[in-house]
Amino acid sequence: MPSPQTATLGQELRNPKEPEEPRRTSSGKEPSAHHENATRPGLGTLRRAFSRASQRAVTQAAKEDAGLLWRSSRSLFWSFRHALDEGPAAGQSQVAAVPEVPLRVMDGGSQQASPGVGPKELDPKTGGKSVADLITERQLLAAFEQLRHLETRLVAEKASHTFEQDPTAFARRAMDVCLHYDGLAAEIGAIVCETLGPDGVDAAVLTELARVVRAEEEAHPAPPAEGDFLRTPRRWRQHWEEAVQRSAQERVRRAAAGGTSGAVEGAPGLAQLLAQLGGLVRHDLQKVLLEVQPAYAAAGFPAWEAYLGAFGCAVAQRVQELAQAARGYEQLHLLLDWAANVYGSPDFLAAPDLALPTKRLPPLLAPDVWARLEGDYTSLLETKITGCFEGILQLEQSRWAAAEAPDVLQGLYRAPLSTDVHMLVAEHVKAGGAISAELEATTLRICARALGLFVPRFEKAFLESGAASEPHLGAYINTSLLARFPGTLEELEKPLVAATCSFQKHLLQGLQRDIQPLFRVVCTKGWLAQDTLRPLMDKVVAFAHHLEHVAQPWAQETLQEVHRYVVREYLAQALRPRERFRGVERVNGSQKMSLDAQAIGDTFQGLGSEATWLDQAISCVAEILGETYKDDIRRHLETLIQSYPDIRRDHILAILALRRLGRRRNHSLLQHAQDLLRAAAKAASSGATGDRVLFEEIEVPTSVDVLITCI
Repeated sequence: MPSPQTATLGQELRNPKEPEEPRRTSSGKEPSAHHENATRPGLGTLRRAFSRASQRAVTQAAKEDAGLLWRSSRSLFWSFRHALDEGPAAGQSQVAAVPEVPLRVMDGGSQQASPGVGPKELDPKTGGKSVADLITERQLLAAFEQLRHLETRLVAEKASHTFEQDPTAFARRAMDVCLHYDGLAAEIGAIVCETLGPDGVDAAVLTELARVVRAEEEAHPAPPAEGDFLRTPRRWRQHWEEAVQRSAQERVRRAAAGGTSGAVEGAPGLAQLLAQLGGLVRHDLQKVLLEVQPAYAAAGFPAWEAYLGAFGCAVAQRVQELAQAARGYEQLHLLLDWAANVYGSPDFLAAPDLALPTKRLPPLLAPDVWARLEGDYTSLLETKITGCFEGILQLEQSRWAAAEAPDVLQGLYRAPLSTDVHMLVAEHVKAGGAISAELEATTLRICARALGLFVPRFEKAFLESGAASEPHLGAYINTSLLARFPGTLEELEKPLVAATCSFQKHLLQGLQRDIQPLFRVVCTKGWLAQDTLRPLMDKVVAFAHHLEHVAQPWAQETLQEVHRYVVREYLAQALRPRERFRGVERVNGSQKMSLDAQAIGDTFQGLGSEATWLDQAISCVAEILGETYKDDIRRHLETLIQSYPDIRRDHILAILALRRLGRRRNHSLLQHAQDLLRAAAKAASSGATGDRVLFEEIEVPTSVDVLITCI
């Protein structure tokens, strides 16, 4: 017969209300003591008896903890073998035949694995309930205290060699304790699973859960000595954290489950999915912050950090899955923007009817994952930006074909190109900046690179289209992206300035083609008899009206260039005249030239030209041509050379050839001019004369009159 101590645990764990049926032999008689020992059930029979656990409605939790139970039971089995190997040989034969089968969580309805004594050993504080009943009723702390009491007594009995004659009795009782520990762990998982469900869990249950976890940690602070498996730490805190993670993953997976089967159709579908996901996570974290955390905090348990980390991991995994299935720039931008500005917002947990503290959640994605998604985003963005610029070019080409005139806004020509490019760059830079400062800078560089390639293509297409009129050229000159993005697109300065200068050059060339033929009558006998300058200046004035709608400084630069062109072409025609004037015609020509110089100066002054340095050029030549007191010609030459240091000896010879002076006077004037030219060249080399260029661009061919003047 077994000793009384070896049969107490089974009775303590079973319901005292269940009658104990006497075992009978196949003949229906009571077994003898000797026969009872011979027919004692082996460990396999005990494990099959323990496996008949109650089927409490915690199916999901039981599934999640199946691995935990299997590992616990298997570890326990090998510990039993080690203990039995030290016992009698009969015990060895019994244990060796035990198959390894997984165990299920036990409940209070079938705790009949161990024969025992009456209910006198049950804790009267629990109303005589078994451990399984306490677990079922979620009196977790009471159940643990009973198990702890039984565990302590069982260890003490083993230490006193109570089980030397019957090792299987210790195995049965130890397995019963371990299985109930596993059942308690499974109940912890079930409570966590139900916490965020529609019905929730009572705060008192959560507080008791936290206390029982802490109690187990205090009871089993460290792994025991070799072979003492009963006091092995159960790691319920880790089990609780894993249950929290599973709960968060399951809830995130169920959120917007329609998007899990593949790529979400379009950006609107993805936006709706993210809205549903954000709503669920926000609701759950609000519940944790307001209801769950206070219950755990009463027992000193950090529930908020655990739930926050669990939801962060679950949401990050879901975002990465969506990113892999994202199709195009818009969807990837939605994901990054949601992660940075919705989930990462300090107001994510805020609600109008809740007085929640402002909390910024930890970054959703790891730095390497974020960098990879940003790289994918920028690759798609570069393709999109290039396509947008191609669309802008095609739109402008359609306007050229339709001969649409540019609008005048605030007194300036405006082309839609300016607005289109500005909106394109600003929109994408702002979108990138909303996600991160690094992405904003990257987006700006992408836009600058694409725009730098677009400008030369646009310039070439426009100039070849035949639509390069004054209004269009003025409108495109006004398109200054450098002014719209100061200090951010320095690499664009060179191509943009080159394109603007090209448009300015074509604007000038159009006027030059119109007025060039009108200079041919200058210094002819017909020119003496009629006002040939008026048609020329009328065209200049009409051209200047277009410049009124061109932005500064381009308008002033263009007007000064027109001013310089008119003076230069007038002088070029005067220095190589088709006809030579003598006597009265020379004097009349001088007077006519002075009047033209005055008209040109007044006209450009009225138009706003600031190139007043050009006014003396024609006047000085006219005064040399008509000077009656020949000694004063030296003074006029001095004024001319000092005012225009780019004048050369060839120009002086051509001017003197118009005057037809004597050999000695010409020689004297040339000698004096040479001295003045050397001084002017020295001043020009030092940069004192600025960048004024007039005579340098006037070609004077050598003529017979010039040769005679030289001789």
